[in-house]
Amino acid sequence: MELKNIEILLKKYFDSETSISEENELRKYFSSADVLPHLKQYQPMFGYFIDAAAQKMESKVPVKSKIVQLPWFSIAASIAVLVGVVSYVEFRDEAVNTDLGTYDNPEVALVETQRALAMLSNHVNTGIESVMYIKEYKKSKNLIFKQQ
Repeated sequence: MELKNIEILLKKYFDSETSISEENELRKYFSSADVLPHLKQYQPMFGYFIDAAAQKMESKVPVKSKIVQLPWFSIAASIAVLVGVVSYVEFRDEAVNTDLGTYDNPEVALVETQRALAMLSNHVNTGIESVMYIKEYKKSKNLIFKQQ
């Protein structure tokens, strides 16, 4: 085999562009005794491929199939579905019959609405006071750690 051909095949091999027959040529060349000195560094690599292909596994590895206990899973799923259906049926009637806050008398509705809005306003004011504390904190922090 020509030296130039082997070097071209090596370049193609490392660029992953060789065919099976070209790789077989390389294996055959590197398994021979007359490998050029500057290509000897590749000989162990191709020798490994030849040795690895010749190896066969002698002992048999027992394959254990993993059996999942499906009956337990199906029983647990059935119980979960049953509990869900029973709780839905029990609490559905309570949700349907709840008073949704409708009033027949407009004056009572006005009073209840004003009470609800006052409660909402109180909570909003509490939130605004918390924001004011944050602003004071930022002012104090800026005084202590002067921004430059």
